[in-house]
Amino acid sequence: MNQVAQHYAERGRLLDRIAEGLARTGKTLDGATTGDLAPVDEFHIRGRKATLELAEGLRLSASSRVLDLGSGLGGPARTLAEVHGCHVTGIDLTPEFCEVATVLSDRIGLSDRVTFIEGDATDLPFGDATFDAAMTIHVAMNIAAKHRLYAEARRVLKPGGRFAVYDIMQGDGGDILYPVPWARDAAISFVVPPDEVEALLIAAGFKVLERRDSSEESIAWFKALADESARNGPPPLSLAAILGEGRKEMVRNQVVNLAERRTRTVAFLCEA
Repeated sequence: MNQVAQHYAERGRLLDRIAEGLARTGKTLDGATTGDLAPVDEFHIRGRKATLELAEGLRLSASSRVLDLGSGLGGPARTLAEVHGCHVTGIDLTPEFCEVATVLSDRIGLSDRVTFIEGDATDLPFGDATFDAAMTIHVAMNIAAKHRLYAEARRVLKPGGRFAVYDIMQGDGGDILYPVPWARDAAISFVVPPDEVEALLIAAGFKVLERRDSSEESIAWFKALADESARNGPPPLSLAAILGEGRKEMVRNQVVNLAERRTRTVAFLCEA
């Protein structure tokens, strides 16, 4: 297992911890909805709201075949399948993430519309022009070979297919403070500026339709979470189930990095 997969795999017992969190809200996995799971399986800044925003540009319908590169616990894939009726295939390096994503999808009744496989997003096991749309959310920070990630996305998309990218990118405020949710140190962190990402997307053969910096919204989102926690205590279901030991420092650094412009949250909408 490579260093990136190990970083996420070291948490363990994910399904049990998600079930325990749901139980504290009076719910079970069998009775849960995608909205109930969103605090933990939409494992990115601004959560489900950001996923729905990305989907707006993908031109999805019930017949769409969508690829989620770095699908994690499957939250974004299930959200798209539920809201748009499409079929989503997720690929992720971490075996436990794929296993949990599959179980969660089955338990909430979406297993016919989502599929998760273990694999490398820079070397996809799919034929050319297979998918109508693709997305990647908070994944490229762990990928050094971004040119291969974007080239593979372009290869498996049909002509005219849309590709949405939403990632944490390098800001102009200095070096990133570690640990953060995607890395305990710089060894597996490959964060680059938005201009570099845009150049790589164009080099891969994409036309960039839109670029959006949501950093101020991201800071406000973190503040709202902190305010809610201060009023009512820690939420019963949250990213704590994934982040494990050291999570408070990771989240604190995530917020400081954004506030000091060391990082930015930026989304691109592209067309093949």
